[in-house]
Amino acid sequence: MNALVTYLAAALAVLVVTVLLFVARARRTTRPGGLPPSVRSAGGPAQSPRGGPLRLTPGDRVRIREREYAVSATIRLVEGDWSWVQHLLDDGSGTRHRLSVEDGPELELVFWTAEPSATVTPGAPTIELGGRRFTWAETGQARYTATGETELPSTGTMRYHDYQSGGAARLSFEAYGEEGWRVSRGDLLGPADLTIHPTPELR
Repeated sequence: MNALVTYLAAALAVLVVTVLLFVARARRTTRPGGLPPSVRSAGGPAQSPRGGPLRLTPGDRVRIREREYAVSATIRLVEGDWSWVQHLLDDGSGTRHRLSVEDGPELELVFWTAEPSATVTPGAPTIELGGRRFTWAETGQARYTATGETELPSTGTMRYHDYQSGGAARLSFEAYGEEGWRVSRGDLLGPADLTIHPTPELR
């Protein structure tokens, strides 16, 4: 009888571990920001001579909807087997913008605008900001490599909490190294929202 109980307990433990591994892998198919590939924008973004938004570098220029931006810096992030890129954008207004580019079955593009006056902090299941309710999507920590004008060390770690609202609205909290949280609101872009201008030497 004791042997049977021991066997059943071991089988149950193996089953629990298998389920946990399956859930963890399923969550990794969801990007930081919470959208599975099935609800990403259809089609691909405009391509640059060097291969598209993943390969933008400081000095390149992009048009997002009706506004022009210069790429001032690029931050490449890796978390486990997942990686993504953030391009810091400058339009001369002094407001911090960035374009996140995440590879997968299709590229996902999110345009972010800093919210320096926001007083909300991450951790709650839902957060209210600007009259909109955002729901928690993902939390993690990644290693980064930065090039260009970032005011950051060239390498380090970044912690994040990502929230979403509706189909396209995003809210992110990021902390590089030991600094406090940077709050940004984001919008999911479609392929027609982004145009990449070749640098002068490639025209």
